[in-house]
Amino acid sequence: ASSGVEAQLKRPLDFLVIADHAEGFGMGQEILNGHPALMHDTLMQRWQRMFKGGIESSIEAGNEMPRAMADGRLSEETLNREVGISILYKNWVEYLRKAERHYTPGQFTSLIGYEWTSMPDGDNLHRVVVYRDGGTKASRILPYSSLLSKNPEDLWDYMWLYEKMIGGKLLAIPHNGNLSNGRMFPLSTFEGKPMTKKYAANRARWEPLVETTQYKGDGESHPILSPDDEFADYGIAGWDMGNMPLNKKKTDDMLEFEYSRSALKNGILMEKTLGVNPYKFGMIGSTDSHTALASSDEDNWFGKFTRQENDPKRAFGRGRMFGDGQARKDWQYLSSGYAAVWAESNTREDIWDAMYRKEVYGTTGPRIQLRFFGGWDFTPADVSSADYVERGYQRGVPMGGDLTNAPQDKAPTFIIVAAKDPLGANLDRVQVIKGWVKEGETYEKIYNVAWSDGRLLDENGKLPPVGNTIDASTATWVNDIGEVQLASVWTDPDFDASQNAFYYVRVLEIPTPRWSTYDAVKNGLELGDEIPVGAQERAYSSPIWYTPTR
Repeated sequence: ASSGVEAQLKRPLDFLVIADHAEGFGMGQEILNGHPALMHDTLMQRWQRMFKGGIESSIEAGNEMPRAMADGRLSEETLNREVGISILYKNWVEYLRKAERHYTPGQFTSLIGYEWTSMPDGDNLHRVVVYRDGGTKASRILPYSSLLSKNPEDLWDYMWLYEKMIGGKLLAIPHNGNLSNGRMFPLSTFEGKPMTKKYAANRARWEPLVETTQYKGDGESHPILSPDDEFADYGIAGWDMGNMPLNKKKTDDMLEFEYSRSALKNGILMEKTLGVNPYKFGMIGSTDSHTALASSDEDNWFGKFTRQENDPKRAFGRGRMFGDGQARKDWQYLSSGYAAVWAESNTREDIWDAMYRKEVYGTTGPRIQLRFFGGWDFTPADVSSADYVERGYQRGVPMGGDLTNAPQDKAPTFIIVAAKDPLGANLDRVQVIKGWVKEGETYEKIYNVAWSDGRLLDENGKLPPVGNTIDASTATWVNDIGEVQLASVWTDPDFDASQNAFYYVRVLEIPTPRWSTYDAVKNGLELGDEIPVGAQERAYSSPIWYTPTR
């Protein structure tokens, strides 16, 4: 690791994309090395001194660079356009060589990609751009930087140009909408104009996925948006204070345009007027690690930044502060998450294709296995059959798919099968989250469809808690509650064939210790009452949409 300690995943990954920021691709190394064309600038000179001053000042310089981009201090003129392009090209080609060297089709896929780091006024609009292609095509055009434009429509135009000129394929994945101060999933364009059918169609085409969970907070929903959802508070502590650098506070009215569930609801509402759903996306998780270590295990977490890798007191660290003293704290980072794809093979083409058709799901770290099919005539016999997957494909659609043409007097039925991480915790419950539109208003409802330990639903459809076996003194838990697998064929009891709707699955584990609890036991620390001992980790499927016959 960057701090000098050894780091290794307990289990290998099947695929990975290292998505460096296009705005500074290798620029830190060039500043450290004193590239002559950069050293004319006093800001670059300052950063070189900081990079040479040790780990603490290097981290400070690394944190300053994206903020300088966001507020305009690091402009193309400062970088010198010709020099910047030369440096970017050299480092892009070297990155592509490394990706090709580690690509082993059928065993490990090194996807090619980068991050477009738009942050107007500090509001996070970041996208990770992922290629279907290898280095030969990707090398023919440079990554698109937010130094050229902070408007996502310009990124989409670039992606269209790449496909037209190069013959390859790209997709973009928004992440951390929870730090956008209401700008990630808007009802208008980036420039504040009314959204058009063309804008909606372009967004749906180029951004088929959303990163719903990662280090900087969980982005599924929020208690203010989903007051009847007892599990909507996962991973929000500290992240709803303001935007990315905390230069602007967040207000409650911004939340609707930051979280995946509310965006999915607004998407089907907008489809009624635009004819296209701009927010018809699948859901994944990712780390957003800035150390190149993709570790999402609570007991093997190396942090988001190098300063968190080997610090025994990292849970007590404090980040940027508001003027009134409010600050995010390091314990509020999540050890999250992973993207799972149902692909035909472990190749760039098949993994990318699975992403594009949205046959994907995300977890907050555990390797939960999740299947989700929708159709019109599934029965309990289907889910108990050894060939339930084949039946799901033959008579329905998988996660990410669409249901239409509802048969008269029939409601959609869903095959849902969830299995625990083989090395992880048992499962508490499986829920279906439904969103729909009625008379111009959006609604949501959570259905418990399978659960463990023989509990009974109350009159409101709520389940009592599964229990808690965490021993905080040893950072352990036991699997004597919960189930190894939960499966169900579920039929929507409230189906109205005239209403647009979506359905996705949320799987909850039993409570397990957080990374901060593991730290406390390892280092003999007392964390204090504000830091949770544990959490219920989870998986989110991509939705299945129902659209009435037009």
